Amino acid sequence: MSDHLSIEGYASLFWIRDLNDDVTAAGAFAESLAASAPVKMLHQHDEAEPIGVWDEVVEDAKGLFVRGRILRTTPRGRLVAALVEAGALDGLSIGFRQVKARTQGRLRVLSRVELWEVSIVTFPMLPQARLTLSSGSA
Repeated sequence: MSDHLSIEGYASLFWIRDLNDDVTAAGAFAESLAASAPVKMLHQHDEAEPIGVWDEVVEDAKGLFVRGRILRTTPRGRLVAALVEAGALDGLSIGFRQVKARTQGRLRVLSRVELWEVSIVTFPMLPQARLTLSSGSA
């Protein structure tokens, strides 16, 4: 068994309303990603115990794509990797600070955000934000 589990998926999808009536505009993450600040990998947004590393965090035409490794070298990492492998945990969720947004009806359209972290979660605010095992998994 490898000391990590490779995963990938979309942590955010452009122009799709989430359960909090937020919509992320294409390009919302560009400035934050260009600043090269590391985006943390957390479990359920718990900053006390990072569980791995994101090796790739990029915007593409669809949304915010992430690829990374859950590290089995910590107790929480082992737990999360086991839950992901079993299919019990597959949601992704972003932790961010709003920099620029506008209201459009009931929606908050996020046009620029400072991305802090991408968490592996049970219930993502954006139900379509899901992860899968990537080809580097062992």
